[in-house]
Amino acid sequence: MWPPFSLNRPLTWVGLAGLTLSVWLPDLALRGVAFTLVGLGLADAWRQVRRQHQYSRLGQEALALTEDGVIITDAANRILAVNPAFTRITGFSFDEVRGRNATSLAAPRHDSAFFARYWQTLQATGRWEGEMWNRRKHGDEYPEWLRVRAVTDDSGRLSHHVCLFTDISMHKARERDLRRIGFEDPLTGLPNRRRLHDLMGSRLRHLRAGESLDIALIDIDGFKQVNDSLGVEQGDRLLARFGQRLAHQMAGGVVGRLGGDEFMVIRTTTFDDHDKWVAGLQAHLAEPFELQGHSLRLGLTIGSCRAPEDGRESGTLFQRLESALYTAKRHGRNHCQRFRPALDIQESPQLGMVNDLRHALATGSQLELHYQAQHRLDDGGLVGWEALLRWRHPRDGMISPADFIPLAERHGLMASLGNWVIDEALACRSRWRRLGVPELPVWINVSALQMFQGELESALSAGLARHGVPASLLGLEITESVLLDERAGDIAPRLEALRALGHPVAIDDFGTGYSSLGYLKQLPLDKLKLDRTFVRALPGDRADAAIVSAVLAMARGLDLEVIAEGVETEAQRDFLLAAGCELVQGFLYARPEPAAAIEARWRPLRSGDGGAALAAAEANG
Repeated sequence: MWPPFSLNRPLTWVGLAGLTLSVWLPDLALRGVAFTLVGLGLADAWRQVRRQHQYSRLGQEALALTEDGVIITDAANRILAVNPAFTRITGFSFDEVRGRNATSLAAPRHDSAFFARYWQTLQATGRWEGEMWNRRKHGDEYPEWLRVRAVTDDSGRLSHHVCLFTDISMHKARERDLRRIGFEDPLTGLPNRRRLHDLMGSRLRHLRAGESLDIALIDIDGFKQVNDSLGVEQGDRLLARFGQRLAHQMAGGVVGRLGGDEFMVIRTTTFDDHDKWVAGLQAHLAEPFELQGHSLRLGLTIGSCRAPEDGRESGTLFQRLESALYTAKRHGRNHCQRFRPALDIQESPQLGMVNDLRHALATGSQLELHYQAQHRLDDGGLVGWEALLRWRHPRDGMISPADFIPLAERHGLMASLGNWVIDEALACRSRWRRLGVPELPVWINVSALQMFQGELESALSAGLARHGVPASLLGLEITESVLLDERAGDIAPRLEALRALGHPVAIDDFGTGYSSLGYLKQLPLDKLKLDRTFVRALPGDRADAAIVSAVLAMARGLDLEVIAEGVETEAQRDFLLAAGCELVQGFLYARPEPAAAIEARWRPLRSGDGGAALAAAEANG
């Protein structure tokens, strides 16, 4: 094919004029000049031809380098030329496709309506772009992204088509992987929470008359112990086998993993045997699992519900399943609980309270710390304060911690609530130091969730640095139930590290958590806090008197201080003093009060206002 050649150049016209003159001019000298002009024109034409050949060669090199396939067809869509990428992608050489109609390479996935729209768009706009499936030489199909442009000649008639396509099979595979990751649990291959929502919604929409959905949320009891004993890898293997057994048991149903050790099963049924079905699931899954030479039997806690009786929306059913599971856990492990409307009635006002608590945490304006003084029994001297959390609701007034602390633990707010208490107590203690309040510790309560979520140490170190308070002025009261909570792990090294930083550590509510005394002697502690339930009936109740005396004797043997809380009468005080208790806390000495009230008593002392204020401050703590 000859390259395009243009006559619209000055030297070309000069050469043509010289050629004409060389024939008619009689003088040889003039003819020589004319031949010179002809030579210049020929030289310019040769340079033009060489340049066009160079451009053509560079264009072919560019087509050879591109990773996109290129096809050039005539007006009848017969293939005239292809580039090397076409051969790499399809496997066809140019000789094998020369003269073939380009549509013969298309996979039979596209119907005649698709090609009708294709040609209609190409004729109307002169271009088309979109996804098309083609076949390789060996017959396998692949997706490509195709761009086609119609080329016309000078008269406007269609002369060629230029097609540029990209193999997008790898892109499609990545899309499938991302879709799988988005909807599939990577460990078990089961549907994840998001996919379970979709599947439940689909089954709800396609329920026929007389059909129901049985749904169960299954939690493996004590799974952390498996990870701790056999390792995380064996724990993951157990979860995979658990999912396989559950899927085999639920053939025809839906089985998914919500995360951690929680699984969900859904079945469509016409039988009214929900409780029997759940019991069968529990019995089948309680069969032993063989793992690394160990025979493991798992305890299961199950919350269940039934649609459409218990709800017609997947979101509602998920909420009610979690409510049933939470209730089952409160009744003990290895227990099943079906949703009842009473659970929903109980939960509705609590959900509003949770939302209000989140708002209170976000603003910090409704939460307060009240401080109750702690005293020595022998002389009534002040030894410290306990910080007690209060929530002053703008509508409901003062809400008891017994009402909102369990909600905070259940809905994942305990870590934020505990961090707020740490920061507020340290800020208050910093102010008291400037007022000259005695350098005595403020004690705060630490929950199990703060311990096992691992944020306690960082929150303490950040708060101490921010407020410039030594660690010795912030005591930590660990509830005895934390010692029994498997989520907290081995707590002794963490308590030792906290004491090494300077924090005094106490066990709160001692005697109510049924903790092992052998374990207790290994813990790095400074103080035991005797629960008020043993103090309330003193001195008349012989059993409580015996327990208190035994605890005090044990504490002396372990070289621990004991503080008795809930002391409200002189008779209680006298009994504790005679029994050897050194520290007390209760209404007999001081009621919990806001920090502002304590600061108001100490502020006159800072300004040098007499000994009366000092006496009053010491008397009131």
